[in-house]
Amino acid sequence: MSAIVHFSKNVPDWLHWLESCPSTNRWAIEHLNQLESGAVIFTQQQTHGRGQHGRIWYAPPGVLTLSVVLHIPTSQLSGFSLIAGLAVVNAVEELILDLDHQLRLKWTNDIWLNGQKLAGILCEGVTQGDDTKLVVGIGLNRCADFSELKDVINPISLHEVASVPDEFAFLDRIRHHLLKVIEPLQSLEYSQNQSLLLSLLSDLRDRDALLGHIVTIELHEEKVTGEAVGIDDRGGLLLRLPDQSIRAFTSGHVSKIEG
Repeated sequence: MSAIVHFSKNVPDWLHWLESCPSTNRWAIEHLNQLESGAVIFTQQQTHGRGQHGRIWYAPPGVLTLSVVLHIPTSQLSGFSLIAGLAVVNAVEELILDLDHQLRLKWTNDIWLNGQKLAGILCEGVTQGDDTKLVVGIGLNRCADFSELKDVINPISLHEVASVPDEFAFLDRIRHHLLKVIEPLQSLEYSQNQSLLLSLLSDLRDRDALLGHIVTIELHEEKVTGEAVGIDDRGGLLLRLPDQSIRAFTSGHVSKIEG
């Protein structure tokens, strides 16, 4: 188990700062029963990060790697990677005003800046009946050099385009915006039949990086190519196929983008 490092008495109770660990998501899941909603796990040295579909999550020095624990109704899990992505977008743009409305969401779990990958998100959790303890893993390229990592496709780091705040500022604001986005779920007036995703759909569509592009989605035994025409009310990607029919995808890997 990785040691928890406390750098000063000012470290807040919600922050678990690890000297190093294989994966902040894995650490969070292993300690989930002891973590409150809003807990943040952070390390400057993640050695075996995991991305979507079992891929490696590369985290050279300068990549902000953290996981945030959220307790949400299981009924609200649909499309939550997009919801979490929107929260991270809002946090970054709050801290770096020059980037206002410059960040985009690339379905299902990436954040783009200038057509390049700035961040990735991996949501994992444990569901118990009507409730889920969700771990939102985030890798944000804050001050990273990817020149020696040839396997990372088209990355960009914030320090290339702006003056970058310190790590704690990002941890604090990302946590704030994730808790803010799920705040309506705590209201007694909020019905389980209401959809958090639906309430944010306009903002998500406004940030859709794939809209209008020809994309190829890889499924388990199929590749499908079509024009991206939006995000549906379940967080699925809508493609217009060559025969002009519209097909929704709730999972899959976008392997090619054209146009």
